[in-house]
Amino acid sequence: MTDHTFVICAYKESEYLEECILSLKNQSVISDIIMVTSTPNPYITAMAEKYDIPLYINEGVGGITQDWNFGLSHIETRYATVAHQDDIYEPDYAAEILREMQHKENVIMAFSDYRELRNGEKVHDTTMLKIKRLMLLPLRAKCFWGSRFVRRRILSLGDPICCPAVTFDLENVDRPIFTDGFRSCEDWEAWEKLSRLKGSFIYLYKPLMCHRIHEESATTAILSDNARVEENYIMYCKFWPKAIARLINHFYTKSEESNQI
Repeated sequence: MTDHTFVICAYKESEYLEECILSLKNQSVISDIIMVTSTPNPYITAMAEKYDIPLYINEGVGGITQDWNFGLSHIETRYATVAHQDDIYEPDYAAEILREMQHKENVIMAFSDYRELRNGEKVHDTTMLKIKRLMLLPLRAKCFWGSRFVRRRILSLGDPICCPAVTFDLENVDRPIFTDGFRSCEDWEAWEKLSRLKGSFIYLYKPLMCHRIHEESATTAILSDNARVEENYIMYCKFWPKAIARLINHFYTKSEESNQI
């Protein structure tokens, strides 16, 4: 057993939930797995029972950040990964992430590169993925993992970190991690706060998970109604004067169009 937990945030009746569960069950090292939901239904209950996964019901306010924070509040291990129900993890995700985290002191979080999953196919090189890898290039050098300056400069240009690819060291991160109020940039807002802390952001540039892009995904829905444009601007203003923030947001929004079906 590792000192690590995957928390699956389940919502309604996703046809991909079982595939996500199986990718966690088939990890090369054994981690705890729990599931949380604010939309309880027979399908989610059946999946939890089938795979003997503890299920916790969020009976308070539901939502993305609320469910993530609710899930993290039930974790008793040191390390935690918020697994999105539509995504899948490569068999060595936990092993490789934890190997790096356990050999370095004062780690805030670790994350890997990722692929997109489109129509059942793993896609490695989209325009957006290439941009994100370019942004994260400095963190391929381990000497920069502990640099607040480097990671804040990276985040000042956008959010290249895939949320479900992140594992937190809960000994060094206060809960709740995510702030309510954002619909699409809740993860970027969390990274911005965590980037101010003393400690390391570990980046493994090997793609160790796949983020699914499909018509019913939250990312696709948010992009389609332009909710992300306004929130991106708010985030850029945390790093730049408003005029520069507006200019960067224009180009970043164009690049994000590759996330749409």
